[in-house]
Amino acid sequence: MQTKDVILKLRTQKNLSQEELAEKLFVTRQAVSRWETGETLPNTESLKLLSKLFDVSVNTLLGEERRQVCQCCGMPLDDSLLGRNADKTLNDDFCKWCYADGEYTYDDMDDLLEICVKHMAGAGFSEEQAREYMKGLLPTLDYWKNRSKYASADKFAALKRELIEEINALKIANMPRVEKLNALVGAYVNLAYPLPGGAQAKFLSDNATYLGTQLETADGSGRCFGVLANADFILICTYGAEGADPELLLYKKR
Repeated sequence: MQTKDVILKLRTQKNLSQEELAEKLFVTRQAVSRWETGETLPNTESLKLLSKLFDVSVNTLLGEERRQVCQCCGMPLDDSLLGRNADKTLNDDFCKWCYADGEYTYDDMDDLLEICVKHMAGAGFSEEQAREYMKGLLPTLDYWKNRSKYASADKFAALKRELIEEINALKIANMPRVEKLNALVGAYVNLAYPLPGGAQAKFLSDNATYLGTQLETADGSGRCFGVLANADFILICTYGAEGADPELLLYKKR
């Protein structure tokens, strides 16, 4: 699909006229018309505004078939997997597990390696094959080749250390010490907790990325602790297999 077709399709889906789209982009209606006939292409600033308005990547707007991979973990990317910048626009270079709200979530290649191996093992790879593959891939990606470009990763690493100390200081009964926190997308961990009176409530956003981990309880019950946090809060819960029967133990503002 060419750029002219992509813009026409997205504008139509939003039920916008050419004039309405032009107003939102601070251009003339004639400029939008020329884009949609293929006479011209949007300039860089217009592409950024279109990307933000339609919540798609610049790559998608240009009508290119995405062949990019996350420059931190190597995951093949499409628009649904992209991380977001601090202003909530999509970032074309990183997945939402490695980059969230303008922050890089991994600062240690070995930590990321173990996470990737865990998810790849059993999905067509043995653990040994997954480990060897990722050992070869990660050092070739831009994030790890040029760490000095991504200085804010050190700031995020400091936040993780602070959170781990705060969580362990809570001394939750039967909960093992937290040693590491990994990036977790809200849609996968946003459980609905029962409230007094029978209602249920969720406390997270499906589209946000959090830091968290899962720990087996020390009481032999077979349940697990779920730990989730970011710069604003700490949440601790327990649940059974596949997130069944969740119980909220603590929600603490920082």
